[in-house]
Amino acid sequence: MIIEDDRDLVNVLRRSLTEAGYAVDVAYDGEEGEIYAISAPYDVIILDIMLPHKDGFEVCMSLRQNKINARILMLTAKDAVNDKVKGLNCGADDYLTKPFDFSELSARIRTLLRREIVRGVPIIQIGDLSLDTIKREVTRGGVPIKLTAKEFGILEYFMMNPGAVINRKMLEEHVWNFALNSESNLIEAYIRRIRQKINANGKEDLIETIRGSGYRLKQL
Repeated sequence: MIIEDDRDLVNVLRRSLTEAGYAVDVAYDGEEGEIYAISAPYDVIILDIMLPHKDGFEVCMSLRQNKINARILMLTAKDAVNDKVKGLNCGADDYLTKPFDFSELSARIRTLLRREIVRGVPIIQIGDLSLDTIKREVTRGGVPIKLTAKEFGILEYFMMNPGAVINRKMLEEHVWNFALNSESNLIEAYIRRIRQKINANGKEDLIETIRGSGYRLKQL
């Protein structure tokens, strides 16, 4: 479900999501979107903040009060930190800053859909690499791997999006929740340490570096 009043953006998103295999409904104002979201079961709702008649915060709070459990991805203005915090406090599951690439939106949607699966099945398995989202434990080939909280968060994000290219911005927003200094090599350092830990004892390197784009966890 897309609730967005920018018709040009809606047309692009609807076409791209449909081509990706999703069934998509659209509403162009907050009141209409709320009615749609309450009357039909949606897996994910893409919800803009600045909407006619009823803004995204009001819609999000109303949906949660009505026990609507669909995953809500809020669209926020660039660098609007307060909007991001307020949206999450209203019950949103994630946020995406405009402007954005469709590949990033697609990765966010896959993550939200996988979270729903993870709620019932807490173990994420990629080849012989296993991550327990409840116990916060990682093993490979049955051998425990000790990760820091930040390393665990990064690996969890990769394992929720196997095969997807994960760029620096996506890791900043999902794991750090803020932008790092453009000259910082902190993300690269974390990825290097994760690789060293999960590839110990001659194991195959599961994390690929996509030059100029980011990183990708292999699909096995």
